[in-house]
Amino acid sequence: MIKTQFQKELVISATQSVDGSTNTKKDTLKVQSWLNLFAMNNPSAGTATGIDGNFGAATERALINYQKANSIRQTGICDQAVFDMLSKPIGDAFTKTVAGSDLRTLVVNVADQHLSCATIELVINGQSNCGPWVRAYMDGLEGTPQFWCMGFVQTIIDQACSQLNKDFRTLMPVTYSCDTIGTMGLHKGLLSRFSVVRNNPQLVKPGDIFLLQKTPNDWMHTGLITAIHQETFDTIEGNTNTDGSSNGNGVYKRVRNFRQSKLDVFSIEPLV
Repeated sequence: MIKTQFQKELVISATQSVDGSTNTKKDTLKVQSWLNLFAMNNPSAGTATGIDGNFGAATERALINYQKANSIRQTGICDQAVFDMLSKPIGDAFTKTVAGSDLRTLVVNVADQHLSCATIELVINGQSNCGPWVRAYMDGLEGTPQFWCMGFVQTIIDQACSQLNKDFRTLMPVTYSCDTIGTMGLHKGLLSRFSVVRNNPQLVKPGDIFLLQKTPNDWMHTGLITAIHQETFDTIEGNTNTDGSSNGNGVYKRVRNFRQSKLDVFSIEPLV
């Protein structure tokens, strides 16, 4: 893969514990982040705690609760073995082999794999668009200004390409900008405008990229098309929510009506 930030999200530099001599703020933030991500899917586990980089009594108790919920020794100490458990969702999303022998199938299945791992962002120090998932998709960047929908799309395509020993950069540059891909798609003849898509939905195939148009040369959101129906696309999108926001909190599977929304479509066919 070209986008390898996820590898850094799988490790801590040293054991983290209350008043530990090897504690680092960066590693404690990672531990606290995963405790909170676990809490989102297990709200009764008691693992939600502050994300401040300080491994104090609250973090220790949250970690003990996590260890109890997972039936492992309750030490309140996070070594690499415990962190491996905490960060397993991102490890599974990025490293499990995905079924499929062609790129379009792989793109859809990789996106499904990430979706199944409960990909949610965090708010840290008042900043949205934070956490290990965002950093993995955005090559280490995070924070409120870091809209990550295109980072998600390119990561999925990159991961799918890597199984076929292909380089997605032969199709597009590494970017976090919908406008960059939209403009390039127009220049290369790879972008079908929403009016064309409405008249010829058969042009669209699973694995293609939709770009939600704000104005003809300004796109505000993107995602991957996983299935095409008479009036709708099934999609998997990052940085959205159940309302279809262009700055939501996670990866969601959605249904978008391409006959009502201005969905331009970027074809990945040259990679296929």
